[in-house]
Amino acid sequence: MVEELVAAGATLASAGVVYVMAAARVVKQYERGVVFRLGRLRDEVRGPGFTMIVPFVDRLQKVNMQVVTMPVPAQEGITRDNVTVRVDAVVYFKVTGPAEAVVKVEDYRFAVAQMAQTSLRSIIGKSELDDLLSNREKLNQGLELMIDSPAVEWGVTIDRVEIKDVSLPETMKRSMARQAEADRERRARVINADAELQASKKLAEAAQQMADTPAALQLRLLQTVTAVAAEKNSTLVLPFPVELLRFLEKAQQTTGAPQQVPQQPVRDQQQPVQEQLPPPVPSLEPGSEGAKSGQD
Repeated sequence: MVEELVAAGATLASAGVVYVMAAARVVKQYERGVVFRLGRLRDEVRGPGFTMIVPFVDRLQKVNMQVVTMPVPAQEGITRDNVTVRVDAVVYFKVTGPAEAVVKVEDYRFAVAQMAQTSLRSIIGKSELDDLLSNREKLNQGLELMIDSPAVEWGVTIDRVEIKDVSLPETMKRSMARQAEADRERRARVINADAELQASKKLAEAAQQMADTPAALQLRLLQTVTAVAAEKNSTLVLPFPVELLRFLEKAQQTTGAPQQVPQQPVRDQQQPVQEQLPPPVPSLEPGSEGAKSGQD
């Protein structure tokens, strides 16, 4: 009798151990447990720690509550201004409703991935190239709103969406580089012209000041000579002021014009040609009178 009781107790203990091992579950801190009893969802969501279920009756499905980082493959599209681009992004989301994520959608990760790709292509078609390159924050918010709207029903919350890279054709890159270079050259020319204008105004003021005070021009000349001589040059170039030339010219005009030599009358200069010619030489040709006298 005692032996039978001991055997029965051992059997019950073994059955209890097997039952506990089959019913015991451990839910981690970043997980939540959703229980299905005979295929029906239980209202209670099991929290982290040790929990028990009914073996062969209940089924516990664990749902990860961590933030999931999901890269979105590069999507090729045409912008509003007819430029072909390839854009890739990354989505950060997490599960806030474990029961909805298990019941309302077959695979919430795959659903979020497909929704992100579709929304990204839609954003590319609605935006211009300048917005994709410079106004990404606004596009990120619009993309987040487009993905989050259907994901709320799945028990998923989109934390953040970021556009990582925008790939452009080589021809477009060269065109943008030329545009940026031309814009910088234009700004450089404007700045240079502004500097020339300011310098001309200052020089005009300095010239007016020196015109009112002639000694200032002489002092400025001496300063220039000193600056040139301080560099230990073997040759010193001394500028000659134009005012000194003008002063000498005025002084020459005040002393009087030089005496003019009286010119002879035109009639004296234009003498007859016959008076200027030498006397005629007697002819020595044979047959002439001079030749005959010579022969005699």
